[in-house]
Amino acid sequence: MKIEKHQLDPELQRYYRPTMSIAWLISREWGIKLMRKAERFSRGKEIKGLVNDERYIPSTHGGPDIRVRIYKPENASADQPLPILLYIHGGGYVLGCPELFGMLIERFIKARPCIVVAPDYRKAHDAPFPAGFDDCYDTLLWARDHAAELGARSDKFMIGGHSAGGGMTAALTWKARDTKDVDVAFQMPIYPMIDDRHQTESGQHMLAPLWGTPNNKLAWSLYLKGRQATDGSVPDYAAPARNQDYTDFPPTITFVGDLEPFRDETIAYADALKGAGVPVKFELFTGCFHGFDGMKSAISTRALDFTFDSFAEYYDTYL
Repeated sequence: MKIEKHQLDPELQRYYRPTMSIAWLISREWGIKLMRKAERFSRGKEIKGLVNDERYIPSTHGGPDIRVRIYKPENASADQPLPILLYIHGGGYVLGCPELFGMLIERFIKARPCIVVAPDYRKAHDAPFPAGFDDCYDTLLWARDHAAELGARSDKFMIGGHSAGGGMTAALTWKARDTKDVDVAFQMPIYPMIDDRHQTESGQHMLAPLWGTPNNKLAWSLYLKGRQATDGSVPDYAAPARNQDYTDFPPTITFVGDLEPFRDETIAYADALKGAGVPVKFELFTGCFHGFDGMKSAISTRALDFTFDSFAEYYDTYL
């Protein structure tokens, strides 16, 4: 199914042509490589009004050191440790870096004081699963073990991310539930990339702005390289929609647009959590494609307000 311009929210229709062009570009490996080269210009970009830091932390899985961006309020006091938000950037497991999501990071910190730790994890072109996942989990454990040095609490972590970062959020939360390595107060997998099987109605044949089924199939094939959705070789934590047990999962915040491939898997994920008695704040936004909250429109503002208002509410309730 090809999403047509008239199906979009009226204020999003002006983005139809450029976002369809982006979807076409990154449905090809050469297009992904081109976008990755462009990302170099964003690396190291700082967020004004925040303390910006960068560390290289060791991998515990034999990989290279992990570049980690750390952001905190300028007025943070060492006498009042702040909670840590592990923020995982999006990009289909093949693109992105933390600096590209600076606006979101800044708004989380302004909504409620926290320290954001954001790993620049390995991408699937360089190293497929579990490389990026291991980098993110290593960062979570490093933040726990270095909380005092960061001026942070070592308990009650928050984990969040958008798109592939949302998928990684769900995977890390799943593992933390299993291992009990970290106490996760709540998670925020926003329009998460969690199902490699392309079985849902929205996931099968969705030609949509910014990210559609062709993008999704290519990205998953790179991330799971050599593993097949139907042969039982996809391991736990690679595709969180495969989880069958949501017992003891933390409270969850998520939303998704109705005109994108992740619609049905996000709804199913939220329903599974609710079915396990997990508190969930969820919204479905009509007339919206993947990543629409990054555009300038009233409905994008509503989605951002939902994100940060929900974050503030859960922060106040669970921290």
